[in-house]
Amino acid sequence: MPRFSANLGFLFTELPEIDRVGAAAAAGFKAVEMHWPYQVPAEEMRAALTRSQVTVLGLNTPVGNAAAGDFGLGALPGRESEFQKAIEQAVSYGHAIGASAVHCMSGLVAPDAASAAERTFVANLKLAADKAAQAGMTVLIEPINHRDKPGYFLHTVEQAASIIDQVGRRNVKIMFDCYHTQIMQGDLTRRLKDFLDVIGHVQIAAVPSRAEPDEGEIDYRTLCRSLDDMGYGGWIGAEYKPRGRTEDGLGWLSAWSEPQPSSNAKGAAE
Repeated sequence: MPRFSANLGFLFTELPEIDRVGAAAAAGFKAVEMHWPYQVPAEEMRAALTRSQVTVLGLNTPVGNAAAGDFGLGALPGRESEFQKAIEQAVSYGHAIGASAVHCMSGLVAPDAASAAERTFVANLKLAADKAAQAGMTVLIEPINHRDKPGYFLHTVEQAASIIDQVGRRNVKIMFDCYHTQIMQGDLTRRLKDFLDVIGHVQIAAVPSRAEPDEGEIDYRTLCRSLDDMGYGGWIGAEYKPRGRTEDGLGWLSAWSEPQPSSNAKGAAE
């Protein structure tokens, strides 16, 4: 089975952000990812990661003015200077703590502004990719569903792949969140296979609840095996909202991390 990382934006949230790193390590995770950890000084976060011996994968760009409804700046015409500051902050902080990727959030866009938003996003991502490349980092873009976040500009896998093609930078990839994609489009296995070359990270959560991945309409255990068969070598991020205390819902992690018998071995046993 693939390797699983803990998204500390959703998991272990009963603890201060810096203490979530150790909690994730104690629960068996070998890697973590973050949403917006900027309130913790980078040197303190790096020390916590070193103590816990976990890999940090990525973090999000700042959303902008959250109080005014912002949820990302990447595709917002007229706010390019704000996005540049956001990517500079994310890359600087991410590099300081050892992260390998930064998720550039596109933001909320009215349907009649989609063309201008796409042009803006492409231009901003070129700058972001070049900035990230200097730090040895990847830029991720994530389609987000319109049920949870109406108006989010980037909302389908095909749209993300088209934008990546326009950007023309090798270090720009898709963050394929199975929860969002199932809600918007479905057909997860085919899309994972078709776009595997431009997928930089995969995330999971139950649909429709967004709880632990051991419930709901997606058979993640089978999907993870399919990713193995496809040759996916990255991490799978556990980005879900626990039903209760995080540790109490981690039975799936120990069960899915156990080596599974091959089909030939199973046939011989039968």
